[in-house]
Amino acid sequence: MSKTKTRAPADRLPVSQRIDSKMESNPLRRKSRPTDWAIKGELFLNCNCTVFCPCVVSLGQHPPTEGNCKAWMAIAVDEGHFEGEDLSGINIGLLAEIPGRMAEGNWKVAVYIDEKASQKAYNGLLQILSGAAGGTTGLFTILVSEIIGAEREKVDIMREGTKRGLYIGRKVQGEIEMLTGADRDQPVVMTNTKYWMGPDVIAARGLKSKVRDYGRVWDLSGKSAEICAIDWKGPKP
Repeated sequence: MSKTKTRAPADRLPVSQRIDSKMESNPLRRKSRPTDWAIKGELFLNCNCTVFCPCVVSLGQHPPTEGNCKAWMAIAVDEGHFEGEDLSGINIGLLAEIPGRMAEGNWKVAVYIDEKASQKAYNGLLQILSGAAGGTTGLFTILVSEIIGAEREKVDIMREGTKRGLYIGRKVQGEIEMLTGADRDQPVVMTNTKYWMGPDVIAARGLKSKVRDYGRVWDLSGKSAEICAIDWKGPKP
């Protein structure tokens, strides 16, 4: 009989008002404390829209093509810091469930942070991704209604040519590929947008893409995907 691995409390946090007992600020309280932080890297995602996500051009005002949004997201931090703590090289995975228009909020989010992250980096990233640290992601304090869980995990990210992948054990196995345009050597890109991720968004589609965690079982294979360089930072002093 196989043994069930027991997670330490700090590794898989309960759905409660205590995301992390060591955190100075709890994201679920929807408070924002301006903080010195910055992240540069790449974000890519796969959602359940049947065509390219309308949120990019409508800034979340247009409903998803299926009326709701189910998505996994990956953030590869190439360089960054949080209050002096180095965040470079940390991989992050997210699950997001949105009941309607993105701009109307009520997001439910699960966060997976690379097990290589220090405790301070882990806590800092939770504050950034919940919006509690202010700045680029500060709007999340309004949009995210519930953080359904936060975990330390082995988060693997693949970035090879036109393909991207996010692998978190058996929970997320997601791969996407850029869409090519008239010039077969170049992807389809939407430029100069006001999208929250970044101004230039590469259109992509899901390949083999499945999610199995927190009671969610999604197959996003063949669905809408996108890739974007990110340059996020804390609020100006």
